Amino acid sequence: MATSVLILGGGFAGLEAAIFLRKDQFDVTLVSNRPFLFIYPTSIWVATGESHLDDVRLDLGALARTHGFRFLQGRVDSIDSAHRLATIDGQPHTADYLIVAIGGAKLQPKGVEHTHTPCGEPAGSVDIEKALSALISAGHGRIAIGFGGNPVDPSAVRGGPAFELMFNIDTLLRRRHLRDGFTLTFFAPMAVPGQRMGSGAVKTVATLFRKLGIESRYGKKITAFDDAGVVLEDGSRIDSDLVVFIAAGEGHPVVKASDLPQNEAGFVRIDGTCEVQERPGVYAIGDVAALEGPEWRAKQGHVAEVMARTAAQTIVNRETGRSERPSYLEHVNIVCLMDTGDGAAYVYRDDRKQTLVPLPVVGHWLKKGWALYYKASKRKQIPRLPGM
Repeated sequence: MATSVLILGGGFAGLEAAIFLRKDQFDVTLVSNRPFLFIYPTSIWVATGESHLDDVRLDLGALARTHGFRFLQGRVDSIDSAHRLATIDGQPHTADYLIVAIGGAKLQPKGVEHTHTPCGEPAGSVDIEKALSALISAGHGRIAIGFGGNPVDPSAVRGGPAFELMFNIDTLLRRRHLRDGFTLTFFAPMAVPGQRMGSGAVKTVATLFRKLGIESRYGKKITAFDDAGVVLEDGSRIDSDLVVFIAAGEGHPVVKASDLPQNEAGFVRIDGTCEVQERPGVYAIGDVAALEGPEWRAKQGHVAEVMARTAAQTIVNRETGRSERPSYLEHVNIVCLMDTGDGAAYVYRDDRKQTLVPLPVVGHWLKKGWALYYKASKRKQIPRLPGM
């Protein structure tokens, strides 16, 4: 009988682990509460009307048939990691190996229900598009976009999509000849947002904001949101007709209620192979895991896939008697093609270097090309490129 692996979560990390393990003929079951994988890096174009929701989704049932794993749509109710057991829609499921990839939750600042986000439920991008379309129809408005941080785990930050959405909205308004009728404000509680990408990226963003007339409000904690904008700790406000906010992450509620070892933010503690501490045969990958590494580390999709391959290779090695133990830690870096709507900037950072390469015009289409490549390669319609 083939070795069984139960994967909880159908995002970037979970899908990558399932595909990798099926190459070695493991009996793989992938569980997700959604029938599709949502491609978050391209959801910014749903918010601006450049793409439709179906353009940024991959059907998990179809992928299961293509790669030969079993797909189970259901809600993970609880995890008993000591017994490699998960309860799904009230039914217990066990396996020889358990991989936890259910992502994280978002911090909930006061009044967050008055905001929209492209990094929550998939419908959030559609909601942004509807609100933005209403303002465009009116011909004027105030738009505020920002992100928050988690002081107990700074790696759980999603700032890149906020920058990208701001630039894409600015580009859209200019193409519609409506930019003069709008006030755009970018906000964040940290003094230098985006510094994880490196000093070059910070300077480039600041220069672009000045050039495009985008206001910035940094270094003030967010006290609350209301139906008229953002309230900051010093009592000042950012009045806005549309607030887009990406909250920092924290541990998933199911993880917090489980016996999985966790850090202060509720993320699962793992070693370099992504095996959960003191839980042999249990792995945690992607946003659910406590990411180790340099101070500037950040949770990104490509890091989630590296973690998935690391965990899968470790399982393969153990089952085949090989002693090698790979580590995701040597692959922790920041890679971003920051889309601006009419171009992009390639950003790369590791322990040795920081790189930023402006890509006017062509950069936007390169990111579009990546989206097509990601979907086609996962469907096995084209070969995968090394490292991608």
